[in-house]
Amino acid sequence: MSRYAIYCLPDGAFGAQGAAWLGWDAIAGRTVPVAAERSDWVTTPRRYGFHGTLKPPFRLAAGTDPEGLARAVADLAAHTPPGRAEGLSIAVLDRFVAFRPTGVSDLGRVADACVTALDGFRAPAPPEETARRRAAGLSPAQEAMLARWGYPYVLDEFRFHLTLSGRVDAPEAVRAAAQAHFTAPAPFVLDTLALCEERDGHFHLRHRFPLSGANAASA
Repeated sequence: MSRYAIYCLPDGAFGAQGAAWLGWDAIAGRTVPVAAERSDWVTTPRRYGFHGTLKPPFRLAAGTDPEGLARAVADLAAHTPPGRAEGLSIAVLDRFVAFRPTGVSDLGRVADACVTALDGFRAPAPPEETARRRAAGLSPAQEAMLARWGYPYVLDEFRFHLTLSGRVDAPEAVRAAAQAHFTAPAPFVLDTLALCEERDGHFHLRHRFPLSGANAASA
Protein backbone atom coordinates (compact mmCIF):
# COMPACT_ATOMS: atom_id res chain seq x y z
CA MET A 1 0.00 0.00 0.00
CA SER A 2 1.34 3.43 -0.95
CA ARG A 3 2.28 5.96 1.66
CA TYR A 4 1.67 9.67 1.31
CA ALA A 5 3.32 12.64 2.97
CA ILE A 6 3.19 16.42 2.98
CA TYR A 7 6.64 17.86 2.45
CA CYS A 8 8.43 21.10 1.92
CA LEU A 9 10.28 20.43 -1.36
CA PRO A 10 12.74 23.21 -2.18
CA ASP A 11 12.96 23.94 -5.89
CA GLY A 12 15.15 26.17 -8.04
CA ALA A 13 18.91 26.22 -7.48
CA PHE A 14 18.61 25.17 -3.83
CA GLY A 15 16.42 22.21 -4.71
CA ALA A 16 18.82 21.18 -7.49
CA GLN A 17 21.71 21.27 -5.01
CA GLY A 18 19.73 19.02 -2.70
CA ALA A 19 18.92 16.52 -5.45
CA ALA A 20 22.58 16.39 -6.48
CA TRP A 21 23.63 15.89 -2.85
CA LEU A 22 21.20 13.03 -2.18
CA GLY A 23 20.97 11.40 -5.61
CA TRP A 24 17.18 11.57 -5.93
CA ASP A 25 15.02 14.33 -7.40
CA ALA A 26 11.54 13.90 -5.90
CA ILE A 27 10.14 16.68 -8.09
CA ALA A 28 11.27 15.16 -11.40
CA GLY A 29 10.99 11.58 -10.12
CA ARG A 30 14.47 10.55 -11.26
CA THR A 31 17.85 9.55 -9.91
CA VAL A 32 20.72 12.03 -10.04
CA PRO A 33 24.41 11.07 -10.08
CA VAL A 34 25.86 11.44 -6.60
CA ALA A 35 29.52 11.74 -5.64
CA ALA A 36 30.97 8.42 -4.49
CA GLU A 37 32.25 9.85 -1.22
CA ARG A 38 28.70 10.82 -0.25
CA SER A 39 27.03 7.54 -1.18
CA ASP A 40 27.15 5.99 2.29
CA TRP A 41 26.08 9.23 3.95
CA VAL A 42 22.85 9.57 1.98
CA THR A 43 21.64 5.97 1.66
CA THR A 44 18.68 6.49 4.01
CA PRO A 45 17.50 10.01 3.04
CA ARG A 46 17.94 9.40 -0.71
CA ARG A 47 14.58 7.62 -0.93
CA TYR A 48 12.74 10.73 0.32
CA GLY A 49 14.57 13.38 -1.68
CA PHE A 50 15.60 16.80 -0.41
CA HIS A 51 12.69 17.65 1.84
CA GLY A 52 11.40 18.99 5.12
CA THR A 53 8.62 16.90 6.64
CA LEU A 54 5.36 18.71 7.39
CA LYS A 55 3.08 15.67 7.82
CA PRO A 56 5.04 12.42 8.16
CA PRO A 57 4.39 9.51 5.78
CA PHE A 58 1.10 7.69 6.30
CA ARG A 59 -1.14 5.13 4.65
CA LEU A 60 -4.64 6.20 3.65
CA ALA A 61 -7.46 5.46 6.06
CA ALA A 62 -10.35 3.25 4.97
CA GLY A 63 -12.92 5.22 3.01
CA THR A 64 -10.43 7.84 1.78
CA ASP A 65 -8.60 8.11 -1.52
CA PRO A 66 -5.74 10.09 -3.10
CA GLU A 67 -8.12 12.46 -4.88
CA GLY A 68 -9.88 13.36 -1.64
CA LEU A 69 -6.53 13.88 0.06
CA ALA A 70 -5.42 16.18 -2.74
CA ARG A 71 -8.59 18.26 -2.39
CA ALA A 72 -8.05 18.54 1.36
CA VAL A 73 -4.43 19.63 0.90
CA ALA A 74 -5.52 22.22 -1.66
CA ASP A 75 -8.13 23.60 0.74
CA LEU A 76 -5.64 23.69 3.60
CA ALA A 77 -3.08 25.51 1.45
CA ALA A 78 -5.66 28.05 0.36
CA HIS A 79 -6.30 28.98 4.01
CA THR A 80 -2.71 28.84 5.32
CA PRO A 81 -0.21 31.71 5.00
CA PRO A 82 3.36 30.90 3.90
CA GLY A 83 5.95 30.13 6.53
CA ARG A 84 9.29 31.84 6.85
CA ALA A 85 12.64 31.57 8.59
CA GLU A 86 15.36 34.21 8.63
CA GLY A 87 17.79 31.66 7.24
CA LEU A 88 19.08 28.09 7.35
CA SER A 89 22.23 26.61 8.84
CA ILE A 90 23.72 23.13 8.66
CA ALA A 91 23.62 21.40 12.03
CA VAL A 92 24.50 18.03 13.55
CA LEU A 93 21.52 16.38 15.24
CA ASP A 94 22.37 13.15 17.07
CA ARG A 95 24.88 12.15 14.34
CA PHE A 96 22.51 13.22 11.55
CA VAL A 97 23.28 16.29 9.44
CA ALA A 98 20.49 18.61 8.38
CA PHE A 99 19.57 22.18 7.59
CA ARG A 100 17.82 23.90 10.52
CA PRO A 101 16.10 27.30 10.61
CA THR A 102 17.95 30.25 12.07
CA GLY A 103 16.52 33.38 13.66
CA VAL A 104 12.79 33.91 13.86
CA SER A 105 10.81 31.09 12.23
CA ASP A 106 7.15 30.13 11.97
CA LEU A 107 7.65 27.01 9.85
CA GLY A 108 6.23 24.93 12.68
CA ARG A 109 2.89 26.69 12.29
CA VAL A 110 2.52 25.26 8.79
CA ALA A 111 3.56 21.79 9.91
CA ASP A 112 1.09 21.88 12.82
CA ALA A 113 -1.74 22.71 10.42
CA CYS A 114 -0.80 19.81 8.14
CA VAL A 115 -0.62 17.31 11.01
CA THR A 116 -3.96 18.22 12.54
CA ALA A 117 -6.10 19.19 9.54
CA LEU A 118 -5.24 16.13 7.46
CA ASP A 119 -5.24 13.49 10.18
CA GLY A 120 -8.57 12.03 9.09
CA PHE A 121 -6.77 10.60 6.06
CA ARG A 122 -4.19 8.72 8.16
CA ALA A 123 -4.65 5.02 8.79
CA PRO A 124 -3.20 3.64 12.04
CA ALA A 125 0.39 2.56 11.58
CA PRO A 126 1.14 -1.18 11.59
CA PRO A 127 2.14 -2.46 15.05
CA GLU A 128 5.69 -3.20 13.94
CA GLU A 129 6.16 0.40 12.82
CA THR A 130 4.90 1.73 16.15
CA ALA A 131 7.18 -0.68 18.00
CA ARG A 132 10.15 0.54 15.96
CA ARG A 133 9.37 4.13 16.92
CA ARG A 134 9.19 3.22 20.58
CA ALA A 135 12.45 1.28 20.41
CA ALA A 136 14.27 4.55 19.72
CA GLY A 137 13.47 5.66 23.27
CA LEU A 138 10.71 8.24 23.53
CA SER A 139 9.96 10.86 26.15
CA PRO A 140 6.47 10.88 27.68
CA ALA A 141 5.54 13.81 25.43
CA GLN A 142 6.76 11.98 22.34
CA GLU A 143 4.91 8.84 23.39
CA ALA A 144 1.73 10.92 23.64
CA MET A 145 2.28 12.31 20.14
CA LEU A 146 2.86 8.82 18.78
CA ALA A 147 -0.37 7.56 20.33
CA ARG A 148 -2.46 10.51 19.11
CA TRP A 149 -0.90 11.46 15.78
CA GLY A 150 1.00 8.35 14.71
CA TYR A 151 4.44 9.97 14.91
CA PRO A 152 6.41 11.12 17.96
CA TYR A 153 8.03 14.28 16.57
CA VAL A 154 5.07 16.53 15.75
CA LEU A 155 3.47 19.66 17.25
CA ASP A 156 5.38 20.59 20.43
CA GLU A 157 8.01 17.96 19.59
CA PHE A 158 8.47 19.16 16.00
CA ARG A 159 11.77 20.60 14.76
CA PHE A 160 11.79 21.61 11.11
CA HIS A 161 14.80 20.24 9.22
CA LEU A 162 15.96 19.38 5.71
CA THR A 163 17.77 16.06 6.04
CA LEU A 164 21.23 15.71 4.49
CA SER A 165 22.44 12.37 5.88
CA GLY A 166 21.60 9.26 7.78
CA ARG A 167 23.35 8.59 11.08
CA VAL A 168 27.06 8.88 10.36
CA ASP A 169 30.29 8.26 12.29
CA ALA A 170 31.93 11.55 11.30
CA PRO A 171 29.12 14.13 11.19
CA GLU A 172 31.48 17.11 11.24
CA ALA A 173 33.08 15.90 8.00
CA VAL A 174 29.63 15.59 6.44
CA ARG A 175 28.70 19.05 7.68
CA ALA A 176 31.86 20.55 6.18
CA ALA A 177 31.18 18.90 2.83
CA ALA A 178 27.59 20.12 2.86
CA GLN A 179 28.67 23.67 3.66
CA ALA A 180 30.91 23.59 0.60
CA HIS A 181 28.14 22.15 -1.59
CA PHE A 182 25.11 24.29 -0.70
CA THR A 183 24.15 27.93 -0.99
CA ALA A 184 21.08 28.29 1.22
CA PRO A 185 18.53 31.06 0.58
CA ALA A 186 17.97 33.79 3.14
CA PRO A 187 15.27 34.30 4.09
CA PHE A 188 13.90 30.80 3.61
CA VAL A 189 10.25 30.87 2.56
CA LEU A 190 7.87 27.90 2.66
CA ASP A 191 5.22 28.90 0.13
CA THR A 192 3.85 25.56 -1.12
CA LEU A 193 2.69 22.24 0.27
CA ALA A 194 4.03 19.26 -1.67
CA LEU A 195 1.81 16.18 -1.68
CA CYS A 196 4.13 13.22 -2.24
CA GLU A 197 3.57 9.51 -2.81
CA GLU A 198 5.93 6.62 -2.16
CA ARG A 199 6.42 4.43 -5.22
CA ASP A 200 9.18 2.02 -6.20
CA GLY A 201 11.09 2.74 -3.01
CA HIS A 202 11.18 6.53 -3.43
CA PHE A 203 8.91 9.48 -2.75
CA HIS A 204 7.58 11.34 -5.80
CA LEU A 205 5.86 14.70 -6.01
CA ARG A 206 2.19 14.34 -6.96
CA HIS A 207 1.17 17.99 -6.77
CA ARG A 208 2.18 21.36 -5.32
CA PHE A 209 -0.35 23.64 -3.63
CA PRO A 210 0.54 27.31 -3.06
CA LEU A 211 0.11 28.59 0.49
CA SER A 212 -2.17 31.54 -0.10
CA GLY A 213 -4.03 32.15 3.16
CA ALA A 214 -4.64 35.52 4.79
CA ASN A 215 -1.54 37.52 5.70
CA ALA A 216 0.36 35.85 2.87
CA ALA A 217 1.88 39.17 1.88
CA SER A 218 3.41 39.72 5.30
CA ALA A 219 4.32 36.11 6.22
